Amino acid sequence: MEAVIWKRPCVLALRSCGPFATCGSRGTFGFRNGGRALHRTFILRVINSTGSGAVVARPSSARKYKRREGVDRKLAALRQLFHKPGLQMDAYIIPSQDPHQSEFIAECFMRRAFISGFTGSAGTAVVTKDKASLWTDGRYFLQAENQLGPDWTLMRAGTPGVPTVSEWLTDVLSPGSKVGIDPFLFSSDAAEELKHTLSTKDHKLIYVYDGNLVDEIWKEDRPKPPAAPVRVHDIKYAGLDVSSKISSLRQNLVEAGATSIVISMLDEIAWLLNLRGNDVAHSPVAYAYLIVELDSTTLFIDPSKITPEVIVHLRNSNVTVKPYEGLLLEVERLANCGAKLWLDTSCTNVAIVDAFHSACNKYFENLPKRSKQKSIKERNKLLNAKSIDSEMEGPLAIHKASPVAIAKAIKNGAELDGMRQAHLRDAAALAEFWTWLETKVVQDKTTFTEVEVADKLLEFRSKQAGFLDTSFDTISGSGANGAIIHYQAEPDTCDIVDDKKLYLLDSGGQYVDGTTDVTRTVHLGEPSSREKECFTRVLQGHIALDQAIFPENTPGFVLDVLARSSLWKIGLDYRHGTGHGVGASLNVHEGPQGISYRYENMTGLQGGMIVSNEPGYYEDRSFGIRIENLVIVQDMETPNRFGGNSYLGFEKLTFVPIQSKLLDLSLMSPAEIEWLNNYHSEVWEKVSPLIQGDVHEWLWKNTRPVPVNSTA
Repeated sequence: MEAVIWKRPCVLALRSCGPFATCGSRGTFGFRNGGRALHRTFILRVINSTGSGAVVARPSSARKYKRREGVDRKLAALRQLFHKPGLQMDAYIIPSQDPHQSEFIAECFMRRAFISGFTGSAGTAVVTKDKASLWTDGRYFLQAENQLGPDWTLMRAGTPGVPTVSEWLTDVLSPGSKVGIDPFLFSSDAAEELKHTLSTKDHKLIYVYDGNLVDEIWKEDRPKPPAAPVRVHDIKYAGLDVSSKISSLRQNLVEAGATSIVISMLDEIAWLLNLRGNDVAHSPVAYAYLIVELDSTTLFIDPSKITPEVIVHLRNSNVTVKPYEGLLLEVERLANCGAKLWLDTSCTNVAIVDAFHSACNKYFENLPKRSKQKSIKERNKLLNAKSIDSEMEGPLAIHKASPVAIAKAIKNGAELDGMRQAHLRDAAALAEFWTWLETKVVQDKTTFTEVEVADKLLEFRSKQAGFLDTSFDTISGSGANGAIIHYQAEPDTCDIVDDKKLYLLDSGGQYVDGTTDVTRTVHLGEPSSREKECFTRVLQGHIALDQAIFPENTPGFVLDVLARSSLWKIGLDYRHGTGHGVGASLNVHEGPQGISYRYENMTGLQGGMIVSNEPGYYEDRSFGIRIENLVIVQDMETPNRFGGNSYLGFEKLTFVPIQSKLLDLSLMSPAEIEWLNNYHSEVWEKVSPLIQGDVHEWLWKNTRPVPVNSTA
């Protein structure tokens, strides 16, 4: 899946891809810091760079929100709510997020899609009394053009001349206006930054606690919250038991001077407790919060999701279960007890942070005068302190990045082995699929729709041991649809897959032991010289990154140029990052690591992390190309270790043939062809024992070495 720059979502958290679009798991834009084209009968305003438990495999056809023509009744209804008693606001912001700042969310939280009609995973809608604008990144520009109605203005985020959300609001609103947000959907950092920016024009940010305004329009049609049971993630795949993980986390608390921590990111909770859920399509997580104290651990979750097996698992790990809705009361209790609470304000919603801060204020207001003065004096010392004294009187909020993110990103031996095994079974399924597709299209002259092809791939994957679900909606793009970076085929509008066009297939699977994500671009007929040149240059970038050796803790942005340089030589580029982190039987996008041209993410790459390698090129309304493998960051033996540094490189996880007939060999060096031949040799060696018959023959033909002397 095209890479998403990962960054703790300190702003309107969008998992996006560049200036163009950001890319990994969590990317951001909005505030600083931090099928095919359809014939349209209306004028769409576009602001662009010119200034103008039960685990169910889901088919590719999910809930859709169709583009609307005529009067936008939803916008009219939303604007009427601006004048509710006690509210009186001038604008309302609808982000993509759920209360946990997740990239992929349950249907009941898809408010931005409902109100705007735009279904991409990244975007922010802003509605004023007379305007409606939507910001999204380069992966979704074409999709947004197709889906937004005439009352909406598309803001091509990240491109020169396009204002951020806050810049736009300060410009279009009269001084002294009120901007409303749902405080459960914004990280504390995002809310504070927005509040600061709006204040420069005397605007006021108001937190709307009395229900989400979009929900009042959605009413009974809003999907019910997910209620699927959670399951235990077996220790043979997890590698570490819950007690060991929590013990390490408590050591982090002690070192930081904290006595407790709130964890709100769903994948962090799943990893820490060795649990997996089914609340979010493609992501094996459950909606929950977790509070870890020095002497207790409490999971806040819908109790109906807890099976008898999970009850035993949690009890053995000394984890108490409380209702999901009880978190804020517990946060207030911690303040009343004088807790030093660790809060990652980049991903913890502002409702939680505000609840703790308000309770802290009440605590100090109720202190006797002498004690209050002492506490204030102690707290003021913290401004210049290098560490925090946990014995200091009174509660305190410690704002730091969650230590669980890095712990989860650096996979242990069992997790890495599970990922390797899952990728081999996935490769076998893909070999079966490509054999079927080539036979049907090339030999039998049969055509299929993009949706039919994606569903057939799901059928092949479903037969593999340990398969649970796809890891994201399959991107099945034929011809011009391949140029829509995050394209999703729909049955009533999709194209056909034939031997006349390039076909881009980006897909992945969730297995009990691992998560996969692989992209291949093929031509089932005769590619043009233009397509071959572009494909070759994308592969050259892929090879350059795969062969990189670099010092430990090198940030991913340092490596990004390697994947783009071959395209840059002829003035081409792509609108997404090059690599995102991937979870072990968890989210297909995870952070904090990533590979992108954006230098804000300073997370250094470390051994045991997993990232994607996926350069691409997209020619609007013509074709798209992407080549994606997952790789493990590993230690490398080098003859020297300058400065005593360890050096790192990549171990391949993905073993699927790269179509040789799409290559212009005259552009490739002997070393690049040697890389391709060695890769295909590995593919044959590792995957051939898992297949037979026609599939075995297909793999043999598609992994034969390319003669080096074929080059000009």
